[in-house]
Amino acid sequence: MPLFKPSSASFTTLSSTPKTILITGGSSGIGLATATLLSALNPSHTLILLDLQPPPPKFSHPASHTLYIKCNVTSWPSQRSAFEAAHKKFGRIDAVFVNAGIMEYRDQFFTDLLDSSGKLAAPDHRTLTVDLNAAVDSTKLAIHYLRKNGREGGSIVLTASVAGYLGFTGAPLYTAAKHGVVGLVRCLKGEVAKVGIVISCVAPGITVTPLLNAGEEGGKGVSPEEKGEVMAKAGVAVNRVESVALAVCYLLDAGRKANGAGILIQQDKFTDIERGLAKSRASWMTQEMLDDFRGGRGADVFDVPSKAKI
Repeated sequence: MPLFKPSSASFTTLSSTPKTILITGGSSGIGLATATLLSALNPSHTLILLDLQPPPPKFSHPASHTLYIKCNVTSWPSQRSAFEAAHKKFGRIDAVFVNAGIMEYRDQFFTDLLDSSGKLAAPDHRTLTVDLNAAVDSTKLAIHYLRKNGREGGSIVLTASVAGYLGFTGAPLYTAAKHGVVGLVRCLKGEVAKVGIVISCVAPGITVTPLLNAGEEGGKGVSPEEKGEVMAKAGVAVNRVESVALAVCYLLDAGRKANGAGILIQQDKFTDIERGLAKSRASWMTQEMLDDFRGGRGADVFDVPSKAKI
């Protein structure tokens, strides 16, 4: 697929039609940048920010159209009550940006730790818990509340990563989680479309957010911006956080045309990698394998009837 550059000036729906939009991880990084762009596009949008910390004072969206809810996304009751509170207060949710996440937590495969009994300790699954399990929970809740809108449905955008398509050296659990996010979008896109819901993802490469140097030894006193500048000078493709926000709003504005899209963002450049992969299946599966796959899709032997109903 060719490269393209979204323009916020072309986001006619987001500019003209107030929406109620919920963002997990909305108080910093990509979530905050997306909320900031949405606010600039239309100050009448209602923005619901779920995070462990409130947004910074510089976030100046009108208070009457802003709701911050303290939420631990790894807790189903916490997420469930946050979505319930948002829907009760505003009467509907039009879109959900499933964005909360963390980077890889330590080495889990080549560093052996012992448990209290002196035996090999299990791997720490917190990266999978936040980046995949919590995203699944957010998506479940999003579908539940968007179905309440009837045929109007709504939009779900998830934050995947370039690591959802390529191996990310040194981050195996992060890579596994983001591959899972991509798989979730691929599997759900057909079913959610039946009830008017659109699902898609953004897949940023390295982006200047607080996660860029989180947890690094000796990282104190080095800002994400400074770390990003060093990486860029070394030849690493680095994104501005505003570019990822632009991709998210592009998907939200596109409505049903965005279903199944996966926007790769690298060095502030954009391409729909998911559509490109779909169009090139014969080249990486072989035509014979692709025909075999398509030939069996309609068989009634799998006993998986659609549950997608309003």
